[in-house]
Amino acid sequence: MRLRPTRDDYFVLKPKHSGFYDTTLETLLRDLHVRRVIVTGIAGNICVLFTANDAYMRGMKTVAPRDCCVSNTVDDNDAALRQIERVLKGDTTPSGRLSFNSRSGTPRRPRRPAR
Repeated sequence: MRLRPTRDDYFVLKPKHSGFYDTTLETLLRDLHVRRVIVTGIAGNICVLFTANDAYMRGMKTVAPRDCCVSNTVDDNDAALRQIERVLKGDTTPSGRLSFNSRSGTPRRPRRPAR
């Protein structure tokens, strides 16, 4: 499925590595009462990791689906995802395994079928 912005979506221009640095993102998320962010993109070991770190520093929970992040090398990408998991306590579950509680927007892993 492709993600396409709608006219109700917000846009924040990001001049540097983190989506929070020198942008209006923090103010926007605070005004919307956001407590959890989903971070994806290219340069997983830079932009994704730095944005996830800044979200963590602001007390937000972070989801970085491992199949939605890419870096120049697999090793760099894996190292960034490990940092997000271990240091930032983020969730790196692949996107196809995430489901969201419609009331809270909280991602939860689907239950495994009983054997």
